[in-house]
Amino acid sequence: MNRMEREPTHLDEAARAGWLYYVAGMTQDQIAAKLGVSRQRAQRLVSRAMAEGLIKVRLDHKIGRCLELEAGLVRRYGLQQARVAPDLGAGADPARTTASAAAELLESYLARTEPQTIAVGTGRALSAMVAEITPQHNERHRIVSLIGNIAPDGSASFYEVVMRLADKLHAPHYPMPVPLVSETAEERAMFHALRPVRVVARLAQEADVVFVGIGQMGDDAPLFKDGFVTRAQLSEMQAKGAAGEIVGGVFDSEGRYIETPISDLVGGVRVEPGRTVPVIGVAAGPAKLTAIRAALKGRIVNGLVTDESTAAALLD
Repeated sequence: MNRMEREPTHLDEAARAGWLYYVAGMTQDQIAAKLGVSRQRAQRLVSRAMAEGLIKVRLDHKIGRCLELEAGLVRRYGLQQARVAPDLGAGADPARTTASAAAELLESYLARTEPQTIAVGTGRALSAMVAEITPQHNERHRIVSLIGNIAPDGSASFYEVVMRLADKLHAPHYPMPVPLVSETAEERAMFHALRPVRVVARLAQEADVVFVGIGQMGDDAPLFKDGFVTRAQLSEMQAKGAAGEIVGGVFDSEGRYIETPISDLVGGVRVEPGRTVPVIGVAAGPAKLTAIRAALKGRIVNGLVTDESTAAALLD
């Protein structure tokens, strides 16, 4: 065997079986004959292709119930746009539920011929969205981060989005080269005085469209789970009425930003309420309901990607 050749792996076989089933439209019997395996093995390979995320499904047909909920959200909250994804059932990851719908919406901006500056936050929902983006060459657009990409231990933030998105798009990209949370306000000011940081901040403030996750502020708050605030700091925020968080900015149930132990420490650009450009929040699930409603009421976001149950609860 040539040294450059290799035996196909199980994932290779799964990918081929998935392609034959979902793209070529073959039956499992035909796939078995094509690959020289039993029908049962062909069935397992197709199932594994889906389980491993090798197959991504986009739904072209708009489900009536989702359309009704989208229209209801636009009317109730005065949104520029809304996307409601079908529920995946009890126990499903909300980030996975919204990923395809959010990716489709982002791709609608990427398809525009005029250059776009697209600002993005971070977090699980946006990371899942990026995983669904179709790889393409899109040099005419710019991708910019709204928030610092350095974790407390000096490592890159695990749910950083800009670099992953840039890899998919081959687009000019501008990460925010500062700690997500500095140790002191003076340190944060020093970082933000640097010229490269000022350039990125200006691009973020002038973005044509913004995509952000919406974090809850219960005991499972992402800021706490990911190690950016302590339990004592989280409790202090909760005592002040913290209801939600967007790129480190914490707000109350009316969508008004509040002063917190990290208000002067967060590196990045706060998403100010009432922006006229599209500011799309991507979030779903019962834990995030209070935060989403607050962000909508305060006009921090003017667009939303969510799922059926969350949309129904927001309209209840």
